[in-house]
Amino acid sequence: MSDDLVAALPPVLLPTNQFPHFYRGGDRIGALRGGPGGPMRPEEWIGSTVTRFGEELSGLTGLSELPDGRLLRDAVADDPRGWLGPEHLDAFGQSSELLVKLLDPDQRLPVHFHPDKAFAKRHLALDHGKTEAWIVLEAPPGAGVGLGFTERMTKDQVLGMVERRDSGGLLAALRRRGVGRGDTILVPAGVPHAIDAGVLVLELQEPTDLSALLEWEGFAVDGERDGHLGLGFPTVLDALRLDPLDDDELTALVRAPGLTGGDPRSLLAERADGYFRAELLPREGEVGPGFAVVLVLDGSGEVRTERGGSLAVERGAALVVPWSAGRWDAPGVELVACRPPLPALAAAAP
Repeated sequence: MSDDLVAALPPVLLPTNQFPHFYRGGDRIGALRGGPGGPMRPEEWIGSTVTRFGEELSGLTGLSELPDGRLLRDAVADDPRGWLGPEHLDAFGQSSELLVKLLDPDQRLPVHFHPDKAFAKRHLALDHGKTEAWIVLEAPPGAGVGLGFTERMTKDQVLGMVERRDSGGLLAALRRRGVGRGDTILVPAGVPHAIDAGVLVLELQEPTDLSALLEWEGFAVDGERDGHLGLGFPTVLDALRLDPLDDDELTALVRAPGLTGGDPRSLLAERADGYFRAELLPREGEVGPGFAVVLVLDGSGEVRTERGGSLAVERGAALVVPWSAGRWDAPGVELVACRPPLPALAAAAP
């Protein structure tokens, strides 16, 4: 079918999609997005076509709704070519290949990690692991993240700390890095990490909800029961990276591109392109055709598409732009456009 014969779909504003979680937070998301806020809704899943872990067959938690009440997942299934485009369908099928979240912790996130594709395929029969990236939207003075161990660990060492509930030891074992607004960090699957309280993050990740907890003191979760993806800690720890990130690798994962002014630019480390992409449009510039999940950071104006019409937006708006809408721009607003991976790079991404 010629692309000219595909009915153009318009960009669509997304209602808020906050829901309860095991850690505190959510008021900053509520203020930005007009949602319900906290105290225990620290995440919003934006443009999501996947559910929380364990709800894949019958649950709805996590799935994004469109203004007409349909689930985005179902709308994509009804018109995958219009939403995703032929190149995407050839490479990935009907998976959007992308999950975007806002994270707003009012308490430090626990030390945790995510499995990679190979582990998820072998143990969970899933096609994706959970490499992720953080775009820091707000951070209090002195805030930071933990990323990778400071020195080589053994599986038995980590398992012992988990079994002893040694939260302090696990946190101290991480390499700490300060963060501020406009910093971005790519977090490869397997790397243990934590985020300080008060750090508001726009997160891109592979489209799964796979997290393994190493500690859970002070959190509303039974980590002994629910912290290991149903596999048991001796098994799930096989997905944990025990080697530290060396200086060169850490430097390659962290960027400080800023979120204001300048030219349109990629926000993430080049290595991210095999998993997802994030581009800043600072009140000018154009995005090529393709499925995109968008968050407006500042200003008010219109998203103007080549074939799908225009949509009025302002700070805090979240929207999805279908492939069939064609090229688009958004004069008058600063926004982040989150996009699926490049197919050639995704095929080689671990």
